[in-house]
Amino acid sequence: MKKIPLFLFVTLLFFMNPCCHAKKTTTQYPVVLVHGLMGFDNLLGLDYFYNIATSLNQDGTLVFTPAVSAINSSEIRGEQLLTQVETILALTGAKKVNLIGHSQGAQTVRYVASTRPDLIASVTSIGGANYGSEIIDLINQKLPANSQAQHAAQLIFDALGGVISLLSGNSELPQNTLGALNSLSTQGANTFNQKYPEGLPVNKCEQGQIVAENGVYYFSWSGTAALTNILDLTDLPMLLGSLLILGKDDGLISRCSSHLGYVIKDNYEMNHLDEINQFIGLHNFREVDPIELYRQHVKRLRELGL
Repeated sequence: MKKIPLFLFVTLLFFMNPCCHAKKTTTQYPVVLVHGLMGFDNLLGLDYFYNIATSLNQDGTLVFTPAVSAINSSEIRGEQLLTQVETILALTGAKKVNLIGHSQGAQTVRYVASTRPDLIASVTSIGGANYGSEIIDLINQKLPANSQAQHAAQLIFDALGGVISLLSGNSELPQNTLGALNSLSTQGANTFNQKYPEGLPVNKCEQGQIVAENGVYYFSWSGTAALTNILDLTDLPMLLGSLLILGKDDGLISRCSSHLGYVIKDNYEMNHLDEINQFIGLHNFREVDPIELYRQHVKRLRELGL
């Protein structure tokens, strides 16, 4: 067995401690929540999936929130996740896991499911960049290859990713801005999809099959709103992002790009951050609570024997 990083070992022990979180799981297999671009597991006490893992744990579901590079290609992040999935399986004795990925996390979990389907029961994409992001395409247009602007952006965002990983206790994770920009561009996503097509609908924006040829169950959901709570300051950048995207979107990812497998719903009154219950739980109170969506999905997985 591969050597377990100390930070991951401590995290796993925390989640497996019966006095804290590890009640009998309500699903057959553990749930693994995977963050997106510039994400983290826990940053100075703030969970990326805000209060979601805690709430599911309290319901009796065994949940893990591994960390992958804040800024890197989906393949590199996928390899990092695969190593941690293997560790989770070794420590829990489970045969498989249920992967849930937000934003770039959708590509990350898809990579693992495509390369090691024997270890994965289900994949769920939440606001996933399954067909790339128009915003990333616009950024790439402003950063010509080998230009000074591109080099400067790489230095700045590699450093930002390093700070995020450092403050979340994962300073050993590498950062690669150009890798991330390629993975999340429309062209890069198309290349990724040709290599790892499992779960994708036959035609973009359509409903996909719930079970792919690799035997893994695939699901997705997303939102199509930008401004959802007047108290949430992060709604403003979501609005600005939405103005740059054609059609319905969640402020960063288009509705059609989010489709994967069985589409539960693609037009919740949520923006890209509401989908993970950020910022600190502020969302459209006329819409279903984001935490409840995760609870409903755990129930769905349980009923399917996953």
